[in-house]
Amino acid sequence: MATWTAELPRLRLLDGPSPLHLLPRFTASLGGRAELWIKREDLLPIGLGGNKLRNLEFLLGEAIAEGADTVITSGRRWSNHCRLTAAAGAMAGLEVHVVVTGPPVDPPTANLRLDELFGATVHQSATGDRTAREALVRQLAADLRAAGRKPVVIEVGGSGVAGAVGQVLAALELLDQAAAAGIVVDDLVVPSATGGTQAGLLVGLRTGGATTAVHGIAVTPPDELRPRIDALVAGLGTLPGLARVQPAEVRLDDTLLGAGYGRPTGTADEATRLLARSEGILVDPIYTAKALAGLVTRVRDGSFDGHRVVFWHAGGTPGLFEPLDRA
Repeated sequence: MATWTAELPRLRLLDGPSPLHLLPRFTASLGGRAELWIKREDLLPIGLGGNKLRNLEFLLGEAIAEGADTVITSGRRWSNHCRLTAAAGAMAGLEVHVVVTGPPVDPPTANLRLDELFGATVHQSATGDRTAREALVRQLAADLRAAGRKPVVIEVGGSGVAGAVGQVLAALELLDQAAAAGIVVDDLVVPSATGGTQAGLLVGLRTGGATTAVHGIAVTPPDELRPRIDALVAGLGTLPGLARVQPAEVRLDDTLLGAGYGRPTGTADEATRLLARSEGILVDPIYTAKALAGLVTRVRDGSFDGHRVVFWHAGGTPGLFEPLDRA
């Protein structure tokens, strides 16, 4: 594994690589036009799994190195990052505060119950306005400092450059697994919500010498997402030992977004059932289902004919139990 991380503070949260395996029945159900594999980030060991644990190894490592005793993060109520921050914070002995977009819901939904079960204090903003949530984060940080605590604020999704380093390592892990299996991956399909996973995987693959195309399926508005990805790719490129990737290599598809973030779509529902009924694997409707729909669409339209494609299952299974607005 890479040695360039040696100087970066890190809290070890993973006990080994996430599984990479072939999807033979799913491949057959789509006519065998492409050889389909899956990277099971949903099976990582803490908090019901999810790829954001990779970010948190470095984000929490950095917080601990700075002397923090408290972590504040934020997101929507179904945020995988918030849930995993709560779980990883418990493992690290840190107090965790999670600020979620309102209006408040009672009783708490699936992810909020999990946040609380892991010991996090959940704060729900009064409205769905993102600026209100951000103001609540700032006020909470100020109150904790005034009370003598040492809080660190981790941004939405944990997708700063430090967090994206974890995804660079994930890409190198994928290359090691592919080499061990005697395969070369042509394409990687990944859900893209805050940009860190897509940016880190792209830089990691190029750092490892791979030409694999990374197809980000936008599950949030692309006018906000693309600049974040470009900035993260550029930021990672300044770190010693990492490849410099040009913005033209960033592939972002917003055609599967539907009515917006957190709004299920018919194509995502169909893809979810297809994978579940062929391989017994579940994806959530908020993130991974839309990326899976992107993969299915490309197989059916011939874009991946003859290719070996890996689907990046980023996690989020508790999202299956969230009440979602289907309007």
